[in-house]
Amino acid sequence: MLKNTALTRWFFFLVSLFIISLIMWNTFAFFKQLKENERNKMQLWAEAQFEVQQNNITDSEVVVSETVLSVLQSNTTTPMILFSHKENSYDARNISKKNIDTLKLIKQFSTEYKPIEVRYNDELLQTIYYGNSPIINKIKYYPAVMILIILLFFATIYFFYKTLKSAEQNKLLAGMAKETAHQIGTPLSSLVGWIEILKSEHVNAEYLEEMEKDIDRLQTITERFSKVGSIPAMKKSDIVAETQASFEYLKSRTSKLIDFTLILPDSPLYVKINSQLYGWTIENLVKNGIDAMKGKGRITITIEANAKNAIIKVSDSGKGIPKRHFSKIFAPGFTTKKRGWGLGLSLAKRIIEDYHKGRLRVLISTPDKGTTMEIALPLDKY
Repeated sequence: MLKNTALTRWFFFLVSLFIISLIMWNTFAFFKQLKENERNKMQLWAEAQFEVQQNNITDSEVVVSETVLSVLQSNTTTPMILFSHKENSYDARNISKKNIDTLKLIKQFSTEYKPIEVRYNDELLQTIYYGNSPIINKIKYYPAVMILIILLFFATIYFFYKTLKSAEQNKLLAGMAKETAHQIGTPLSSLVGWIEILKSEHVNAEYLEEMEKDIDRLQTITERFSKVGSIPAMKKSDIVAETQASFEYLKSRTSKLIDFTLILPDSPLYVKINSQLYGWTIENLVKNGIDAMKGKGRITITIEANAKNAIIKVSDSGKGIPKRHFSKIFAPGFTTKKRGWGLGLSLAKRIIEDYHKGRLRVLISTPDKGTTMEIALPLDKY
């Protein structure tokens, strides 16, 4: 299936490239044909001009034919400069500018067409410098426009491909998350039943209390996974209290080799969040930091605010992230660890940016000193 899809994409790509190349080739051929027609027209015009010059030289009283006059009068589009060698003078035709730089135009015209010389008995009477007519000048830029269109075309294809790939990844992630929630749900229900049986057997209450905490935790995780791929319910909440709750849970469930520090503002900060998904994000960031420190070091969570956002910073004292990986770490499947699927940060970014309309980024990272991840969430001031 994937192979057929790839072949189809390549087929459409090659067909599109062929069509565009054909258009470009025909445009170029059309442009050359116009240039040739312009050259022939000017050659005919020069011959008519020669007849006029011949009559002037021979003092002939023969009236110039109507055909010659018609040819001379018909060319109203080709810009030209006539240099009369005998009078050492210039005459401009079909040039709208009043104050023209004659020598500059002659240089420009000479690059566009070879000048035409009008001779009589080996005497050089006139040199005709001529350039592209307005229509040719317009068509001249057509290939550049076509190249721009081609670039936009390929950019659109690339964007479409990336969007399609991202949509497929999101769909896969959502499917895996919902399936995980479903698979956890069945044994979880059974565990709840076993807890009730153990209570009737008068098992140590402290043991049961700890087991119930872990079962509640599993139920929270199940609900989190079930929300992936669907629009979660948002509620105005104090982000300080929510973060503190996640902090306390993680601190109680983590090795004593990790030194936890929480720096909070003096007053509440209200934002619209889904508590379960936000807590999941904090846990992902903290666990990534712990992995980076190899289970020993310092985790610091800081909350502050600016005029628009609540800012949550999660810092670790781990090995740091190379700058070239700052954007890659949020891509599904990207991981530098030997174990793991590389989905934690991808899900965290989706939760913060897609669901909470906030921002998640690497604020700073220094090799062998640590990393600070920053979450920005819009404040709810109403």
